[in-house]
Amino acid sequence: MTRSDLVEELAERFAQLTQRDAELAVKTILDAVGDALVRGHRIEIRGFGSFSVNHRPPRMGRNPRTGQAVQIPEKRVPHFKPGKALREAVDQRNPV
Repeated sequence: MTRSDLVEELAERFAQLTQRDAELAVKTILDAVGDALVRGHRIEIRGFGSFSVNHRPPRMGRNPRTGQAVQIPEKRVPHFKPGKALREAVDQRNPV
């Protein structure tokens, strides 16, 4: 599902929302989640999952072409942990 698919789904489910209102709602929610993660906050949506920021320390890596050692700097990366209800719902779905 893409962002535009999400907007269409939202507009279909709630007839009082125009396509533009649904697009604004999706943009606002995603921007709020992104801004919170940038500030280092944790977001929890009950029944869905939680978003947090993980810290990766600096380490030594290898250039795959030359084999030469390369210093990889520390990073902060977004992380998603699905909630129990979402994990169970996905697990119950049989592949087609």
